[in-house]
Amino acid sequence: MPYCPPDCSCNLDGTVDCGGVDLKEFPRNLSESILHLSLQNNALEVIPMEELSRLQNLETFNLQNNRLTSKGLPDDAFCSLENLLYLYLANNKLTVAPKYLPKTLVSADVAANYLTKIYPLTFGQKPNLRSIYLHNNKLTDAGLPDHMFNGSDGVGILIMSSNFLKYVPKNLPKELFRLHLKDNKLEKIPKGAFDHLSKLRELYLHNNYITNDGIDNETFWKLSSLEYLDLSSNNLTQIPRGLPRNIVLLHLEKNAIKSIPGSWLTQIKNLEYLLLHNNKIKAKAIHPLAFKGLKKLHTFHLYNNMLERIPSGLPRRVKTLMLLHNQITEISRNDFAYSYFLIELNLSYNKLTSPKIHPEAFRKMRLLESLDFSGNNLNVVPSGLPKNLHVLRLKENEINSIPDGSLSGMTKLKELFLSNNKLKLNSIYPGAWKQLTNLQLLDLSGNQLSYVPTDLPESLEYIYLQNNQISVISENAFESTPNIKGIFLRDNRLTTSRVKEIAFEKLKFLQVLDMGAYSESATESKKDGGTSGDNLENDSEQATQNDK
Repeated sequence: MPYCPPDCSCNLDGTVDCGGVDLKEFPRNLSESILHLSLQNNALEVIPMEELSRLQNLETFNLQNNRLTSKGLPDDAFCSLENLLYLYLANNKLTVAPKYLPKTLVSADVAANYLTKIYPLTFGQKPNLRSIYLHNNKLTDAGLPDHMFNGSDGVGILIMSSNFLKYVPKNLPKELFRLHLKDNKLEKIPKGAFDHLSKLRELYLHNNYITNDGIDNETFWKLSSLEYLDLSSNNLTQIPRGLPRNIVLLHLEKNAIKSIPGSWLTQIKNLEYLLLHNNKIKAKAIHPLAFKGLKKLHTFHLYNNMLERIPSGLPRRVKTLMLLHNQITEISRNDFAYSYFLIELNLSYNKLTSPKIHPEAFRKMRLLESLDFSGNNLNVVPSGLPKNLHVLRLKENEINSIPDGSLSGMTKLKELFLSNNKLKLNSIYPGAWKQLTNLQLLDLSGNQLSYVPTDLPESLEYIYLQNNQISVISENAFESTPNIKGIFLRDNRLTTSRVKEIAFEKLKFLQVLDMGAYSESATESKKDGGTSGDNLENDSEQATQNDK
């Protein structure tokens, strides 16, 4: 057995692991036959040449998370490692990259240092090099040689995020398939910078300063294999023209885009995800034919824009449509007339009122499972809701009535959120809950209910009734819900004499009963503020949570 340093583990396959053993000096007298050496998570500051030069068979060398400085790492420190394939130097204190790295390298990780300079032979002339990690450093354009990848055309992954680059590096390797340049200072992309990257599949450019003037109509056009493009959090005022047709996921959120022209997206035939949230788009600035022919587009985010109505010409096959946090005031009869495939529709936090929602607006939505109207100005539950809904959110409105039949036929509904409205028991039509034969969660917290609703469905598992005006729990209050798991009654007007404990004794599956504090009088209960008490299981965080 070759010599093994104290506190390290050594295997017969040539692996020496000295990770996290508080080394302050490089281990001496290591066997020349070592293939894999891990010195990560220590306190090394210097790598002695005389020790390192003996390890000519080394294939993997892990030095990440130490205290190495460029002074403690000689320029030719790794030159003798003629078989080295993987080098890990991340999370040290290097200010310049190693001047020479072995030609045999396959992967080099120098992330999370203080690098300001790369040399031509740091990554150049490495025919086997496939991945380079340089993120979280202090690199500027001046610190990069023009031909830093010369002779290393096989590099497929290049991560240079979180530096100080203003321009895309020159002469990128032609085999790149993943390029990360996010969180830099990029203002423009030089003409032809990507023209030779025909194999690039993923391009990350988010959180820079790119404007429409900094790119042209051909900047991305020759990226024929590009599937993922992230231009979010830049300074774009328009969707870039000339986007390649094979993009699957397009991030354009958090810009200042104001319109969607008629033909700028239609050539992207493979587009599946279009993310345009947090921009300045108005409905009238979306061309009716903007999404024509995009048969694969199924997820469309337009939230946090300036939409005053439902845009016309929505993608025909969209399944997830996010329109929350806009200024929509009305839903007309034909706004969703061609949205046959919608599964999830979010219209929360707009300016919708009940009279402005056409009762036949959802007639074609036979696949819709989730509908969110939270945070609007509704005063009644809208009529004509899709019968196939699984989740319906109507919380934080002004709802004071559930009209006769508005929930009838919704036998697939599993979760119904009506919290923070103005509902009273006499404002809910008789038998409303019993019709919801698959309902598992009912949230009626923050309303004006005076007792536990009757005729709750047998399928119910969780009921939220906190912050109402309930003053009595009768012995048969939960007789119709034998499968109930959670009952939340905190912050009501309950007193000891009006709570019949027999109401809970037959509930075999009950896991949480949260009633907060209740006392001999309603006055004392309110004085306590519902912050402590004899509840069977006090879970205040869950009691105040509106969503399951």
